[in-house]
Amino acid sequence: MTQGKNPKNFKKKGAKKKISNPFARKEWFEIKTPVMFKRRSCGLTPATKTTGTRTVTDNLKGRVVETSLTDLSEESRNPDQTFRKIKLVVEEIKGSSCYTNFHSMDVTRDKLCSLFSKRQTTIETFVDVKTKDDYFLRVFAICMTDAVGGQRCATSYATTSKIKLIRKKMSEVLMKLVQQNTLKTLVPLLTEKKIEDDIKASCGKYYPLKHVLIRKVKMLKKPKFDATKMNEFYGEKAGATTDILDVVAADEVKNLISEEAS
Repeated sequence: MTQGKNPKNFKKKGAKKKISNPFARKEWFEIKTPVMFKRRSCGLTPATKTTGTRTVTDNLKGRVVETSLTDLSEESRNPDQTFRKIKLVVEEIKGSSCYTNFHSMDVTRDKLCSLFSKRQTTIETFVDVKTKDDYFLRVFAICMTDAVGGQRCATSYATTSKIKLIRKKMSEVLMKLVQQNTLKTLVPLLTEKKIEDDIKASCGKYYPLKHVLIRKVKMLKKPKFDATKMNEFYGEKAGATTDILDVVAADEVKNLISEEAS
């Protein structure tokens, strides 16, 4: 039977679905960063407003935010920070602010690929270690063998015995460093070159190294949430003012949404 013969089985012509802006049901929250980073605000994030039994806090807690280390530092063009990716996890919401904690660290793919070349040995290791404040981390490190000054051989391959010695020494340096620090003091060390210089100096007696890098840091387990410890991560700067650019951007977005909703 054709469409025109039985109108009960077909929708009426001209009925249109009501179009609504999805961002009309959103609220914007500022992302606060812990004291281990110099810049205390890294942007805004939207969340669905409270509807029924699900509150806006439930939509935000546990959210993971990824950003560059450059965006979290005052030195916007430091080449030692542009390739590092930092992940922060939302742990507490106060007003229109999300207070985050360190979640993981990684490097960009182009930086990692730039380390590899011919005629050298790649050495990697990782350790599972706990900090002084009971954060259980897995730290990955990577390095390459380097040519000795004045050598005639075109290659710089390390023997298996030396690779084992270097890998063991790298693990010892990483474990000692993590066990002696809390998460608050450890993260700045991981983002700097101090650990890499210590590994290079300690393992240099076995074979010259280059491109020593903390490749990745993963959070395996963390202690139960404590508001007192969370305040220590923010200290006296917890009430720092918001970046004026973020405020202007948020106001423009809210005004645009209200105009479209009306």
